[in-house]
Amino acid sequence: MNMAEITEHIVHHVKDPKTIEYGFGEIVLPSFNTPFGTFQLTRYMLIEVLVAVILLVLFVPLARAVKNGKPPKGRIFNMLEAMLLYFRDEVVRPAIGDKKTADRFLPYIWTLFFFVLTCNLFGLVPFLGSPTGSLAITAVMACSTFIVVIGSGMRKFGVIGYWAGQVPHMDIPFGLGYILKPMIFVIEVFGLLVKHFVLAIRLLANMFAGHTVIAVFLSFVVMREVVVHTYLWVPVAGASIGMIIFMNMLELLVAFLQAYIISFLSALFIGMAVHQH
Repeated sequence: MNMAEITEHIVHHVKDPKTIEYGFGEIVLPSFNTPFGTFQLTRYMLIEVLVAVILLVLFVPLARAVKNGKPPKGRIFNMLEAMLLYFRDEVVRPAIGDKKTADRFLPYIWTLFFFVLTCNLFGLVPFLGSPTGSLAITAVMACSTFIVVIGSGMRKFGVIGYWAGQVPHMDIPFGLGYILKPMIFVIEVFGLLVKHFVLAIRLLANMFAGHTVIAVFLSFVVMREVVVHTYLWVPVAGASIGMIIFMNMLELLVAFLQAYIISFLSALFIGMAVHQH
């Protein structure tokens, strides 16, 4: 492979493809004509549906068992319960503050964490990919958190009260507030938008970068300049495979870490909305 082919391979590895690859070929996903245009089914869409099904299969029986007062049995259910309780006691309640208020947002934070985590883990499966490596998907998650944040704030303080509360109380001379308060309001609203934009970019950048690095190391094995020289290919291939294994282990850590970070920041932003200046 020359550099142009390698570049195309790397880009193909991290973009949302319209095919599903398997060991000996690929399946082209169909498109559908709608009144609003052509709807193209993509691999990430199918993975997200599969993730939703997996979460339903895991958590619906667990929820039914807990609702009926039965203790969860089995290693998987015990592990899931431990993770749920950790997020409730160590993440959501401390970030939001009020126990009763925090518990109202637990379903959203739990769903966000496990959905992002499972999507991240799919990126470690050969021939698949991580939907969280797409800006469209991380942006939707950030927009969801943004809607929950402003919705919870306006529900508690009212529409006018919430947006007026973006400007903290200040003891300033008469007349100066007419200049400073509008400026501070614009800065606070801009900061609110930036925080949620960064929420999407943070997850995207980490997942995209990790998969790109793995694709780069993988491309070293098939570089034309290396393949034609046996004495070069053996050490380069060995080193590349070693780095790919190391990066996959690192990606496993990143998968959990980024799911935790986006969930923690979402809880923190909600806490800031329901407890103003």
